[in-house]
Amino acid sequence: MNRRTSFDPTTLEIYRALYTSVAEEMGIALRRTAFSPNIKERRDYSCAVFDARGRVIAQGDHMPVHLGSMPMAVGVVLNEMRLAPGDVVALNDPFAGGTHLPDITLVAGVFEESKQRAVSSKGKKSENRKSKTAHGSLLTARSPLFYVANRAHHADVGGATPGSMGLAADIYAEGIRLPPVRIMREGRAAEDVMRVLLANVRAAGEREADLRAQLGSLGTGARRLLEIAGRAGGAREAQEYAGHLIRYSARMMRRTIAAIPNGFYEAEDYLDSDGVSDERIPIRVRVTIKGDAATIDFTGSAPQVAGPVNAVEAITVSAVSYVFRCLIETDDVPASAGLMEPITVVAPEGTIVNARHPAAVAGGNVETSQRIVDVLFKALAQALPEKIPAASQGTMNNLTVGGVDPRTGEEFAYYETIAGGMGARPTSDGLSGVHTHMTNSLNTPAEALEYAYPLRVRRYAIRENSGGAGRTRGGDGLVREIEMLAPARMSLLADRRRTKPYGLFGGGDGSAGRNTILSRDGDARNIEAKGTWQLEAGDIVRIETPGGGGYGKK
Repeated sequence: MNRRTSFDPTTLEIYRALYTSVAEEMGIALRRTAFSPNIKERRDYSCAVFDARGRVIAQGDHMPVHLGSMPMAVGVVLNEMRLAPGDVVALNDPFAGGTHLPDITLVAGVFEESKQRAVSSKGKKSENRKSKTAHGSLLTARSPLFYVANRAHHADVGGATPGSMGLAADIYAEGIRLPPVRIMREGRAAEDVMRVLLANVRAAGEREADLRAQLGSLGTGARRLLEIAGRAGGAREAQEYAGHLIRYSARMMRRTIAAIPNGFYEAEDYLDSDGVSDERIPIRVRVTIKGDAATIDFTGSAPQVAGPVNAVEAITVSAVSYVFRCLIETDDVPASAGLMEPITVVAPEGTIVNARHPAAVAGGNVETSQRIVDVLFKALAQALPEKIPAASQGTMNNLTVGGVDPRTGEEFAYYETIAGGMGARPTSDGLSGVHTHMTNSLNTPAEALEYAYPLRVRRYAIRENSGGAGRTRGGDGLVREIEMLAPARMSLLADRRRTKPYGLFGGGDGSAGRNTILSRDGDARNIEAKGTWQLEAGDIVRIETPGGGGYGKK
């Protein structure tokens, strides 16, 4: 058998499961060792495995907005530096493969050598036992067999407002920006880099603990990949089957695209505003299907804006990847680089979907990514009316609160995205109170939130009848009220407060969201979806999230 062109299907499935399990175990290790509720409870992280060329082989079922964009970050790292055993590179620069500044990505090589310096979360140089193949020979190659990477949303990375998700006018106001930089060298922590990073963030102890959890997760992935390379087939077979998985994913995607009728499908949707002006921001797309290939063209979308809702190219590609992966009618397709091979993305530079430096981009990752998904599904509904759902809530309802915790005298920074209604499906109602599309996180449990921060959850309920009517109904949003137990600065970065989640084929739109501050004196005032407010102990913020659109006439 020619191993370069042929493969055994059973062996391919074994390797698919093995590589996927590595990414999933990395995620479990990160979640169980993280400190912040945002990572530990909400699971706002993602992990992936890459081949020696930096192509993604497998991903955990984590955050879609992370997973589709992480390959760009790994590509930038490999283009700019050569990793040695024990090196770990950190980056969060949105203009170098990142998404927004709170998402910090770590990348490490997995080396096949007799005494590889291990990734150590304690920053001490350590050595693995000599790795052997199944035949007992030492593994001594100096180039990486694989790369491992993870990305986690840190609840604060500095900037003008606690939580680093405020109404900034440029990237400099959003927090500390890391180009690819080594935070570990040959197994030792780069203490000078860590000091600079931790000096520029709030709740530095929590940030450091979460970074160490990320480092430990990389170590878990590296160990498991070396075990795979040490199996009977050896490292060569492991690498060959990684390539087979990528090519198999590409074939699956080509088959999926080929099932879409040839033609052009156009759609338009809007962001409410950028928070600086009240103007709606259009996002336009033209989907071209020709045979087994697709071109996704965002020409005609708005120019980049002053406020923080600009998306960088990595986010737009990530959203496209997510939408087309949803079209594959199987759950076991390898989540590899092959999925994007038949798809061309045109995102004109200087627009809302591919902003230039130094644009503010905090909301591009969380809000504009959702609208890109909405407009893509709206276009594809013309071609696949029995497969595409109505719009889900279309926002992540980003809420951040920061100040000084009177219980400890230390700074705190709380971050959460709040769930809403799922769009109705052609044959089923949408779900209520769930995270949808580009976020795959959970709501912070009330007990965990109150334990970690000087906050109290006053109400947490389904927002009844907020889903759109139709043959199948849209899911309902949520109502979440949080009381301040100490003076704090609160920021909100949300959307779908003016433009409602659309229904499809006669289904009704979902209800728009609403935000209110209930003062300790009993006054209530509605507030905009993007901004920062100073709150006092006893004040309550109420977030009512949008419902999903309905599908079909009743």
